[in-house]
Amino acid sequence: MTDELLIRREGIAGVISLNRPKAIHALTLGMCQGMIEILTEWAADPEVKVVILDHSEGRGFCSGGDINLLRQSALNDGGVSGRQFFFEEYRLNNLLFTYGKPIVAFMDGITMGGGVGISQPARYRVATEHTRFAMPETGIGLFPDVGGGWYLSRLEGRMGQFLALTGARLKGEECLWAGLATHYLPSEALEEAKNRIAAGHEIAGVLSALAVTPPEPAIAEHEHAIRKHFAFDTLEEVLASLEADDSGWAMKELATLSTKSPQACKVSLRQLAESEKLETFAQNMAMEYRIGSRVLILPDFAEGVRAVIVDKDNEPKWNPATPEGVTDDMLDAIFAPLPTEEEWKAL
Repeated sequence: MTDELLIRREGIAGVISLNRPKAIHALTLGMCQGMIEILTEWAADPEVKVVILDHSEGRGFCSGGDINLLRQSALNDGGVSGRQFFFEEYRLNNLLFTYGKPIVAFMDGITMGGGVGISQPARYRVATEHTRFAMPETGIGLFPDVGGGWYLSRLEGRMGQFLALTGARLKGEECLWAGLATHYLPSEALEEAKNRIAAGHEIAGVLSALAVTPPEPAIAEHEHAIRKHFAFDTLEEVLASLEADDSGWAMKELATLSTKSPQACKVSLRQLAESEKLETFAQNMAMEYRIGSRVLILPDFAEGVRAVIVDKDNEPKWNPATPEGVTDDMLDAIFAPLPTEEEWKAL
């Protein structure tokens, strides 16, 4: 088991604490495999009644997946190790979603990308004043994976399409308002909540007793505008709608979208539209694995990570550079059924 996870038993609870503070607990392959192993073990252990998922020291719950590993895979091994990471991470996402025992995820601090993927399946999702929730993948040429298609497509008022395209960050109270969190607790109450849950107290009762009234969610002010402008499943229509609105908010969101990968934005909109039709989470994860396997080795991902994370010049050169350049044929190829091993080798 990796030292990037702190795993222990406390009372009736199995506790998993992410432990990569310098990387804001970004998930590695070993962490995904370690969580699968211990969750499988606890599923068969009658003494474990609940799973608590949190992080060790640091300012965030989980900043995402191992982006540098994925970029190196895209550049150096044709996506082989990247696909392995996706496979294990998505297995973990599905295990959490289908887990037979209650999971309590404490989304204290930064909760993005892969952090969303391991917290959203939890029955109880606790936000705090420190929570900063986002799916920022379109800014690095990726898409809201780890189950994002399932969760975002099922939010009210096209909020999911807004979050997927813009990568907007939500505070804890906004997560509660949007349905991405089930409870809002002050961070100072988290240890007490964990202790009571581990002692066998009823989970919902514990969280409700320690919850506080959150601040007013700022995003609620823009609920109507989001519903209006992000009502479309094509990027061109979303952009046209925003362009026809001269409000400061619309201009800001239009400027934000101009920095995102057109390919990633189109993939994300199609992903959410397709996911909304699916009957099971496993079907969604199979679809996201197909998408991820293709997008990983397309130019925008390595370039996006270079611009945002490696060189930090924030000037990615997207390819294609415009929404019009991303054709339906390109999207069809990204969403197509996975090829056989022989076909992979020929790519």
